[in-house]
Amino acid sequence: MGEIDKIYTKYPFYGVPRITRELKSMGVVVNHKRIERLMGLMGIEAIFPKRNLSKPNIQNEIYPYLLRGLKAEYPNHIWGVDITFIKLKRDWLYLFAVLDWYSRLVLSWKLSDNLETGFCCEALTNALKIGVPNIHNSDQGSQLTAREYLDILKSHPEIGISMDGKGRAFDNIFTERLWRTIKYEEVYLKDYSNYFEAKENISKYINFYNTKRLHQSLGYKTPISVYNLERR
Repeated sequence: MGEIDKIYTKYPFYGVPRITRELKSMGVVVNHKRIERLMGLMGIEAIFPKRNLSKPNIQNEIYPYLLRGLKAEYPNHIWGVDITFIKLKRDWLYLFAVLDWYSRLVLSWKLSDNLETGFCCEALTNALKIGVPNIHNSDQGSQLTAREYLDILKSHPEIGISMDGKGRAFDNIFTERLWRTIKYEEVYLKDYSNYFEAKENISKYINFYNTKRLHQSLGYKTPISVYNLERR
């Protein structure tokens, strides 16, 4: 599962056949049925190249996609949120982050050993202590359409709630890039033994990412400097 996660993080448009072939090219003897089963356990869809860690709940509210043709033009214009896997030696954790699309600043994040909604709510609440977005964009997963999560957003009527369409792989492209950066510059270089070790190291890395790492897309500035300088 660790190798599947690496391939999928690098090539988020790969489904079962391509991931199977990629593994075989690496000398991993495996058949496509096993890959399909493992991808199902991981929440990666076999047809559409989109993480699906948070399964949809048809009873929850669904909102329209508001970002078609729209570009983030200033800090707190658009926030994107998502959940990804973090591998331990013998287990998995789940990382949720709130990202400001304009500055690429990670406003808040939480690590959890389960997919209950609470850790997402806590991270969102912490982010809203820093700023309030014009638009909050997420997928249609059960955590992010849960009443307790949406109630937090609804308590700020100025926030437009946007949700990705099903099967749209790159609606949340900036958060996908964040996951790739965190995994290749931190997670895949380590071998976390437990939750506390993972949390400590990821915390250090996100602090570096926000305050020290120079981003080419930002003109070699840091996310925190762009967010603070141009914040409205």
